Amino acid sequence: MAYVVLQDPPLARFWFANTKTAALWLIVRVYVGWEWLNAGWGKLQSETWVGSEAGKALTGFIQGALSKTEGAHPDVQGWYASFLQNAVLPNVATWAHAVAWGEFLIGTGLILGALTGIAAFFGLLMNLNFLLAGAVSINPILFTLSILIVLAWKVAGYIGVDHYLLPALGTPWQPGKLFKG
Repeated sequence: MAYVVLQDPPLARFWFANTKTAALWLIVRVYVGWEWLNAGWGKLQSETWVGSEAGKALTGFIQGALSKTEGAHPDVQGWYASFLQNAVLPNVATWAHAVAWGEFLIGTGLILGALTGIAAFFGLLMNLNFLLAGAVSINPILFTLSILIVLAWKVAGYIGVDHYLLPALGTPWQPGKLFKG
């Protein structure tokens, strides 16, 4: 079987690879980044997330998630409940710090447009975990916007630090200025 390189449709190239759309992605990126930064900052100021009572708030969240595992169509699946009980709860203070700092750093990266695709990817991973734990709120919106930012990673940070950072660092398939011999 011969391999063929399939071209992206023009509409996909326009939205995800054309710097003409960078201003739109700036707005989306800053909105999503602000939501993460604000959530993370609030947690970083809380004793129950990163202070002397670290893990208390996350324990409450997990207990709420575990209460949603009953019934014919539970909000939280058994396998995820098992992960929460066996991996998160025994290390809840560490996870609380990871959530608080993760939210803050994701927000910072998105607002600055620094490693935008990576920041959006980790944001989408966190949103996925919140959704799996049965927390809806703004998570589906941030999840969807993060997918779009990941797809547009080449231009989403163009009006931002990535404009300078990506040419210097490059990508795994094309080294940047810092890694060329």
